[in-house]
Amino acid sequence: MLAVSKTVPPDRLVAAVGAGITSLAENRVQEAEAKEPHVPGARWTMVGHLQSNKAARAVALFDEIQSVDSEALAERIDRAAHAAERGRYPVFLQVNVDRDPAKAGFLPDEMLESAARLARLPGLEIGGLMTVGRLVATAEEARPTFRALRELSERVRAATPGIGASLSMGMSDDFEVAVEEGATVVRLGRVIFGERPV
Repeated sequence: MLAVSKTVPPDRLVAAVGAGITSLAENRVQEAEAKEPHVPGARWTMVGHLQSNKAARAVALFDEIQSVDSEALAERIDRAAHAAERGRYPVFLQVNVDRDPAKAGFLPDEMLESAARLARLPGLEIGGLMTVGRLVATAEEARPTFRALRELSERVRAATPGIGASLSMGMSDDFEVAVEEGATVVRLGRVIFGERPV
């Protein structure tokens, strides 16, 4: 479980860590940089869109990046991880399962070829695939998206054994359905921290 901590002040995150929630996720590099020094004992994951020019800052700050949405970004992270001597840096590949023009990510039909190329990058440890689901009226309506990511993961791993089996999918409104469809990571914000300020 990743506790999505965007807009949550550091004192509340310190309380969350004290309660046993140690995996925090942020959408923006700048917000995480401001909070990280004040929240000891947390493990930080990037889940928002990452601009290529911030790859080095992200690698230095985050323990993992789940929102790798292009080959160009993966290559920048690979170079940054090598330069920072981070070893094989953990990432997920973000897939735009629903082909939503408003969302970032690899398209499903390009994932097989892209995954094969990215698995050869020496600085990356590709733990699995991630998706951001559609806005739907009920959690059940999100099921086809989650099922499609799981099935795509199976095809990708059959073709490229170096890709991990983890699936990051499901958020506060639909995580139960995501788990039923094979999620190994869920990204929860509102159900942990409450409604975000407008």
